[in-house]
Amino acid sequence: MDTAMYFRLMGKLNARRKGLLEEGEKGFTLIELLVVVIIIGILAAIAIPVYLGIQDNAKDSAVKSDLTNIKTAVIGYMNDNPTATYTTATAALVPATGTTTLSDVQKKYGVTLSDNTASLNTIAASTSTTGFCIVGVSKSSGGLNFNITDSTGTKKGAACGADGDTKLGS
Repeated sequence: MDTAMYFRLMGKLNARRKGLLEEGEKGFTLIELLVVVIIIGILAAIAIPVYLGIQDNAKDSAVKSDLTNIKTAVIGYMNDNPTATYTTATAALVPATGTTTLSDVQKKYGVTLSDNTASLNTIAASTSTTGFCIVGVSKSSGGLNFNITDSTGTKKGAACGADGDTKLGS
């Protein structure tokens, strides 16, 4: 065999091999695609419940914020109206369930009502001068209750004390 012919054939063979390798690397195998789909499924299975939990925490925080703003409003109302009782203050400032707009008095004292608060209720104290308790219900998947009183910050639960009077027994 002639050496020139040998090199010419080997050159063509090498060119063909390079072409086959390049063409073979143009796509993914079925196994590679399945691995990617499985990894995406695992990540989604982890991320979706975490995301839902974050949403519920945000909704609960919105209710707590609404309750804190109402407490501040009640205290401001009582300072501006020294003859007022907690009963009249909470009646004027706690938005009724289903309310979407706030009254001028509520706006004046900084009451807020987020979309994540399902309802707000005032629990009457044994007397109108001893204290107040306001309960807010979250629109989170658990529908948690939170309460705030004249002497405490927001707490989880609907129970404030005997008849809503947080100062009894203290």
